[in-house]
Amino acid sequence: MDEDIVWTENARPSTAGTPGLWQDGDRIVLRGQLRLDEDGGAALDVGGSVILFDLANPPLPDGVDGSWVEVRVAPGNVTVWPYEV
Repeated sequence: MDEDIVWTENARPSTAGTPGLWQDGDRIVLRGQLRLDEDGGAALDVGGSVILFDLANPPLPDGVDGSWVEVRVAPGNVTVWPYEV
């Protein structure tokens, strides 16, 4: 993923506890469980597929690690090996 997670700009909590992937207008939406690492990165588990992200400042709110989130990204920033979306 060539786009950072910016809380409240392209990432937000999800009310649904199920993974998902769909297009909404000019954005690709990924819904999954967010896992934070100590190096400032994040992994979004979307139904067993792990998508790696960097985190932009400001930091994510407390309690978001392990929660269900939706991340909206531009299609040009999504690469699915060995294809580009």
